[in-house]
Amino acid sequence: MFHYTVETAKTIDEAIKSLEANLKEEKFGVQWQFNVKETLQHKGFDLEHPFTILEVCNPQEALNVLTANQLIGYFLPCKIVVYQDSQRKTKIGMPKPSALIQMVEDESIQEVATDIEKRLIACIDKSK
Repeated sequence: MFHYTVETAKTIDEAIKSLEANLKEEKFGVQWQFNVKETLQHKGFDLEHPFTILEVCNPQEALNVLTANQLIGYFLPCKIVVYQDSQRKTKIGMPKPSALIQMVEDESIQEVATDIEKRLIACIDKSK
């Protein structure tokens, strides 16, 4: 599976606040928060359910992977999404770094991607 997704009883705002705190403990910062529903509304389109994309980065890890292979920059920063599904349940998820890295075909970075993935999954699990 290319993604990791969990359900939470929290609201989207509560989940995002919790994620920000847990990511900070792992030295990841939220670089940008993209409220897709709000942005589409400003453009005259209506997305039925809230959907927010967080772009997160650990500067040291970014430096390490970009130094090893610049193609990794195509996947940076890491994305975590917080959204409401059609049943109005809040979900937190991300594409797995280990799955994305396979596209680059560079085995030397697989271990780093797996480590980052484990750390981000731990942050998501603590945030639900």
